[in-house]
Amino acid sequence: MAETAQQLSTKHLLGIKDLSAEDIHLILDTAATFKDVINRPIKKVPSLRDITIANVFFENSTRTRLSFELAEKRLSADVINFAASSSSVSKGETLIDTVNNILAMKVDMIVMRHPYPGAGVFLSKHVDAQIINAGDGAHEHPTQALLDAFSIREQYGDVAGKKVAIIGDILHSRVALSNILCLQKLGAEVLVCGPTTLIPKYITSLGVKVEHDLLKALHWCDVANMLRIQLERQDINYFPSLREYSMLYGLNKTILESLDKKITIMHPGPINRGVEITSDVADSQHSIILDQVQNGVAVRMAVLYLLAGKRV
Repeated sequence: MAETAQQLSTKHLLGIKDLSAEDIHLILDTAATFKDVINRPIKKVPSLRDITIANVFFENSTRTRLSFELAEKRLSADVINFAASSSSVSKGETLIDTVNNILAMKVDMIVMRHPYPGAGVFLSKHVDAQIINAGDGAHEHPTQALLDAFSIREQYGDVAGKKVAIIGDILHSRVALSNILCLQKLGAEVLVCGPTTLIPKYITSLGVKVEHDLLKALHWCDVANMLRIQLERQDINYFPSLREYSMLYGLNKTILESLDKKITIMHPGPINRGVEITSDVADSQHSIILDQVQNGVAVRMAVLYLLAGKRV
């Protein structure tokens, strides 16, 4: 792939809030080129042949870690995978010590998922490596937002002017916050929908609409991004039962076919089939969920490639 004349304005990818609209457009344009690459018979390019990347995951993740690992290998980087649950972290080693031990092995970039919000920002100030945030607590998940924006752009030609409803567990979702920031920077309108207990009080300060009626949200939007209920982050009961949640906020084919227009269905995964979305919707022609998965590899290739160009 030819070297791009443009560069990102930031050395790390810690959150969407640190990116300009120009940065986002550059990432999406670069991802479009890489999507062509991964659909070729020979899917590898030598762009990061001399770069070593460590995937450091302090929380379990299958899809995001595999997506980053595949992106890194498609770019010919050397890859180290580190799972905190089977490491010295469980023996009390600090985050900085853990990462510095990895850096002693001459690692250039770190892709990190961590349960605490701001962990990537903290690390970027204390270690000499580029940090990519693969999710920090319920704070941000920037590459998910980028791949979602890329998928919307691919579907409609542009994100600007589109109406996107984010439906479900907004309170505990890092996907929701990153998506709101990313979509707004690209000129989309954003609405959040869910039970009152799962809509954070600060959300209106971000300039989004709030709706508690699923049908009204679906009639309003062009794209519905269905979020799962994050039971693992909930220390109290935010609604009576999953069955009641599904009755009020679950999307099924009957509801979808009752709308007076065709909308696009997205989901960051993993799907709780039968809770926030039924199988006949997830697998329908309205859904671009599998496109999101494929686009995730191309977008993460773009992020890694562009950040590698910022190495000093």
